[in-house]
Amino acid sequence: MESVQNQILSKIKNYNRGKIFFPDHFIKIGSEDAIHKALSRLEDDGELIRLAQGIYLRPKKDPDLGVLYPSIDEIARAIAKRDKAEIIPTGTYALNKLGLTSQVPMNAVYLTDGSPRSIQVGKRKIKFKRTVPKNLAVKGEINGLVIQALKEIGNGNVSEEQHHKIAEILAEEDSTTVEHDAKLAPVWIREIMLNAIE
Repeated sequence: MESVQNQILSKIKNYNRGKIFFPDHFIKIGSEDAIHKALSRLEDDGELIRLAQGIYLRPKKDPDLGVLYPSIDEIARAIAKRDKAEIIPTGTYALNKLGLTSQVPMNAVYLTDGSPRSIQVGKRKIKFKRTVPKNLAVKGEINGLVIQALKEIGNGNVSEEQHHKIAEILAEEDSTTVEHDAKLAPVWIREIMLNAIE
């Protein structure tokens, strides 16, 4: 019978480099303890890189840049997918993703319907905050980001330039979806969103 380590290695080799793995991916191969030991050995062999506790990467290397690490967002989405949870970026992170700020936050905060927790990834942190279903009911990913970004800016603090940028972003979206999602936002945000698509 093939060792747990070799079975895990052949499984990860079925995926492209850059793929994120969790111990749960290998649950059918062996006991929890055997899986952890095998992952640790594969890390020593350079087949995997441990991004955080229980989160591994099959590294993709660039001849000039070295290992290409996934973004915080890719890691957060992989965790959400594993947990079958919905997530939506908030705060400065939402502003950054929309290009409304060039500031890159050290901590990425997401609203989720999954378990609340914090995960340390190198020097950065991913924080999942439990929220009510209404906040995750948006149909458009961009609309969700706009709502969270505006909440971060605050009522009355949205600059002319930010209004303009948001209008440009929402003009690219499906207006029916914008109308649907605007209804889930506070009244002042709803007005900004609906004005953007008029």
